[in-house]
Amino acid sequence: MNKFSVIMTVYDQAQELEKQLPAYLKQTYEPGYEVIVVDESSTDETPDVLKRLKNEYPHLYSTFLPKPNRRIVRRKQAFNVGIKAAKNEWIIITKLSSYPLAEDVLQAISEVIADSPLTLGYHLKKGIRLQPFYDVDDARKHILRLERRLKKIREFKRGNYAWGRYDFIIVKKEFAYELLSHFEQSISATHLFGIRLSILWKNLIRRPSTTLLVTSPTDS
Repeated sequence: MNKFSVIMTVYDQAQELEKQLPAYLKQTYEPGYEVIVVDESSTDETPDVLKRLKNEYPHLYSTFLPKPNRRIVRRKQAFNVGIKAAKNEWIIITKLSSYPLAEDVLQAISEVIADSPLTLGYHLKKGIRLQPFYDVDDARKHILRLERRLKKIREFKRGNYAWGRYDFIIVKKEFAYELLSHFEQSISATHLFGIRLSILWKNLIRRPSTTLLVTSPTDS
């Protein structure tokens, strides 16, 4: 079975880390996994929280990006650092707020990802939904549509990007850098409209997504 490296970036999110990161760290998955948190030079207690959690969870690792230069695309840099630090073949790119709602999510993912080099994942109330792609280029339009840059997001103090409507991306490490090339690209309204039409047509003819039920702690 596959081992996973779960990667996320944080900035001034000490309270969220205390509350939400344990959901990633308490996964029941026998082959093993690691969680890598890239700290974008937080100014709050984020480093202290990470240090404390690492003492409790040995499969938690953290690294950091130097003090932000807002003229440079930050998110792509941060994930690039995380990917380089990853030890496993399969990478899950996610965000802190999209934490798993059950402890067997990794187990469920490992049983169905098969040969798809890239899969978009969505957290549902009763499980997760996985949308597989044949390769990174096959997913390019979805990524561009959901990761496009918006003016009001660029001006937001925590970053200059819009996260897609998906909750996580599962990708083989060998294709992860190609994936990052699609992040934070500016696209015109006309281009975006064309992408949406193309996706609508593709969804009519492509292989369906998979919905997996996972065990919530409240179900037992």
